[in-house]
Amino acid sequence: MITFFICLALLVTAYFTYGRYLERVCRIDPAAEVPSKRLCDGVDYVPMPLWRTFLIQLLNIAGIGPIFGAIMGACFGPVAFLWITFGGIFMGAMHDFISGVILVRNDGLSIPEVIGRYLGGGARQFMRVFSVLLLILVGVVFLRSPASILGEMIPAVSYWWWIAIIVIYYFVATLLPIDKIIGKVYPLFGAALIFMALGLLGVIVFGKYEVPEMTTFRNFQLNAHALPIVPTLFITIACGAISGFHATQSPLMARCVNNERECRTVFYGAMIAESIIALIWAAIAMAFFSGADGLAAALAEHGNNAAWVVNTVSTTTLGVVGGILAVLGVVAAPVTSGDTAFRSARLIIADVFHIEQRSVARRLMISVPLFAVGVAITFVDFDVVWRYFAWTNQALATVVLWTIAAYLHLHKANMRVVMPVAVFMTFICSSFVFVSGQFFGMENRVLAYALAAAVTVALTLFMNYRFRHNGKVLG
Repeated sequence: MITFFICLALLVTAYFTYGRYLERVCRIDPAAEVPSKRLCDGVDYVPMPLWRTFLIQLLNIAGIGPIFGAIMGACFGPVAFLWITFGGIFMGAMHDFISGVILVRNDGLSIPEVIGRYLGGGARQFMRVFSVLLLILVGVVFLRSPASILGEMIPAVSYWWWIAIIVIYYFVATLLPIDKIIGKVYPLFGAALIFMALGLLGVIVFGKYEVPEMTTFRNFQLNAHALPIVPTLFITIACGAISGFHATQSPLMARCVNNERECRTVFYGAMIAESIIALIWAAIAMAFFSGADGLAAALAEHGNNAAWVVNTVSTTTLGVVGGILAVLGVVAAPVTSGDTAFRSARLIIADVFHIEQRSVARRLMISVPLFAVGVAITFVDFDVVWRYFAWTNQALATVVLWTIAAYLHLHKANMRVVMPVAVFMTFICSSFVFVSGQFFGMENRVLAYALAAAVTVALTLFMNYRFRHNGKVLG
C-alpha cells in the first residue's frame, strides 16, 4: 500500500508545485481580458464562479476513462500506478493546462481551429473531421457505458430503454444554454463523483483489502504477448493519465472562466483530480480481487465487463446505500461527458461554418444529424467502438502536444515541458498501430518498435523544421 500512498501524495503535491511552475511558463496575466466577458452571449460564453467551472470541467473530462480505463489498466499490474501518477502530473495535467490557457487566449475556439492557427491550414482541416469523429465516438461510448451500469443496477428496465432516456437527456442538454442544465445540475453530479472516490479511498485506508506494491514491471495480463505494456497500457489508461478528449472539452470552460488565474484550478486541477480517481479505482480493483491476476481472471470470466466490476466493488465495499450512491457517481461521470461531447461537436461544426448559436433552430440544424450518426453507431459492437476510441483519443492528445510545442516556441517559452512528452506519445501511438491487432498486428515486435521509432524521429525532425521556419501564427 506504500506505493499507492506515495503516488497519491505526488499527485496532490504536483498541483501546488509543478502547476505553479507551468503558470510561470505560460506567463499567466490576471489583467488579461477573458472570452466570457468580452464575448458573453448567454448561451456558450457565460461567466461562472470558479467552483462551478472546476466541477464542470472535472465531470466533462472524467467520463468512464478514469474508472473503466483504470480497471482495465490495472490488469497490467501495479505498473499502472506509475503511469497514472507521472502521466497525470507531467503529461495529462500539463496538456490540459497549457492547451486550456491557449484556448482562453484564442477566444475559446474549438480545438481544431486553434490547432490550425499553430500547425497550419492542413492540420486544421484534418482535425476538424478527426475531432468530430472522436467526439461522436466519445458520445456513443459514454451513452452505452452508463446504460450498461444502470442495467446492472435495475434489471427490470431494459438496456435499450436506458439508451433512449440518456439520448433524450443528451439532446436537451446539448441545445440549452450552458448555465441551465450544465451550470446548475453538474455540481450535484460532481458531489456524487467525489463521494464515490472518497468512499473507496476510505475502504482502501481502513478496510481489509491489501493494495499490491510496485515491486516488478511484470505484465499481469492473461495474454501478455498480445497486450504488451508498451504501448497497450498507455492506450488503455487514457483519461486518468493523458487524453486528447480533454482538449475538445476545455473550450466549454475556456468560454466561462473569469480570469486567467483560474486556469490552474480549472484545467490542471481537474486533471489531477481525475488522476486521483483513476489511482483509487486501479488500487481498489486490484485489492478487491486479490491482485492484478485475480482482477484479470474475474474480468475474463465476465466478458471483460468493467461495469460489472464497478457494481460489484461498490456494493460490496460500501454497502447497499453507499454502493448505490457510488455507482450513481460512476453513472454521472460518463453521462455528463457524453452530453458535452455532443455539445463540443456542435460548437466545432458551428465554428467551421460560422453558424451563430443564439438561435435554437440553428443549434437543431447541427445537433439532429450528429445524434442520428451517434445513435446509428450504438448498434456497432461496443468492444470495437472502445478500442478505436482509445487510440483516436491518444492520437488527438499527441497532435495537441505538438500544438503546445508550437505555441511555446512562438512565445519563446520553455519547450522542455512538452517536447519529451510529445515525442513519447508519438512513439506510443505509432507503435500501437504496428503492434495492435486492430491495425497491423505485427508479430515481429523488434521490427514494429523500430518502425514506430522511425515514424517518431521523422515527425520530430519535421516539427522542429516547422518551428525554425515559422515564427508566427500560421492560420
